[in-house]
Amino acid sequence: MSRLGTIGVRLYRGEIGYDFVAKRKFWYAVSILITITAIVGLAVRGLNMGIEFKGGAVFNTPKTSVSVTQVQETATETSGHHAIVQKLGNDTLRIQVSDLDTTQATKVQNALAKDLGISADKIAAELVGPSWGEQIANKAWTGLGIFMILVVIYLAIAFEWRMALAALIALIHDLTITVGVYALVGFEVTPGTVIGLLTILGYSLYDTVVVFDGLKEGAVGITKQTRYTYSEIANRSLNGTLVRSINTTVVALLPVAGLLFIGGGFLGAGMLNDISLSLFVGLAAGAYSSIFIATPLVADLKERDPQMQALRKRVLAKRAAAAAKGESPDAEDGPDGHLDEDGLDGPLPGDAAPAGAGGTVVAPRGGRGRGRSSGRRR
Repeated sequence: MSRLGTIGVRLYRGEIGYDFVAKRKFWYAVSILITITAIVGLAVRGLNMGIEFKGGAVFNTPKTSVSVTQVQETATETSGHHAIVQKLGNDTLRIQVSDLDTTQATKVQNALAKDLGISADKIAAELVGPSWGEQIANKAWTGLGIFMILVVIYLAIAFEWRMALAALIALIHDLTITVGVYALVGFEVTPGTVIGLLTILGYSLYDTVVVFDGLKEGAVGITKQTRYTYSEIANRSLNGTLVRSINTTVVALLPVAGLLFIGGGFLGAGMLNDISLSLFVGLAAGAYSSIFIATPLVADLKERDPQMQALRKRVLAKRAAAAAKGESPDAEDGPDGHLDEDGLDGPLPGDAAPAGAGGTVVAPRGGRGRGRSSGRRR
């Protein structure tokens, strides 16, 4: 097995930890690059809004052998607007034409009936006004705003304002990327898309809140010790939930991927595309932000606190004094590990290896590290 594969297996098993927090500037840069790409795609291409939002007509035909291309040409020529035609699983067709009034919709219905060789009343026609779509959009924005406010209030009460701010930034990050992907891919935005976007918000917060809860417990009485800085405690909490985050994300993405690539791609179910793309991108972005954005942001904000700055100075001073004497700064607690070239650590589970100002990489509990104990084990 390659070195990279070995590292991946050991990370998954919890045998070693990775210093996410100390390398936060790199992850911030990656997120900024992805976000800028999404914003540029949104600004240049824009969103392909469905008829539910901009108004138009939807026609559903009975089972037919007429080709999609022929029906599309007929609907486009008759209406003067681009028509979107989807062939459903039972050989029926769904035709969408935007910006049609009642008179134009009737003309298109009659033209389609003539093309298919059936009577016009056998083609189900549904006319959607733009005002209805505007109401749906306004309600979606209102719901999103209320959700954001309640989340910030809850996190500020349950944890603290820094965690609330970090979670809010992570949510905005996830939404921006998801909407940007929609613009770049060109998928149609429908009420199903809105449902998917609102659904991913809760999932995006799930891993973040789990890590924050562990961080809150780990930081109790942190200023009374000189072994870890706040960033190191944050990294311990993050590594402690890493395997669960990976498992949860993979399990959630598998059925969504099935909907997107099989249901939407091979079977041609349009509504599945609308919901599954937003879910797929949102779930992936949510998992990324909870690991690489939310917790490092909390550590960044917390390290600006005078108490945490004073703690960092005491921890580094203790390590410098111990290094000058050739001793381990944590000898009384047992760890004697070291960092390798990959930024991974190898002390006993739950203990930390000495490091510089960049922060200590720690291994989550539950695995066996590479370090050796020089005292009692925890």
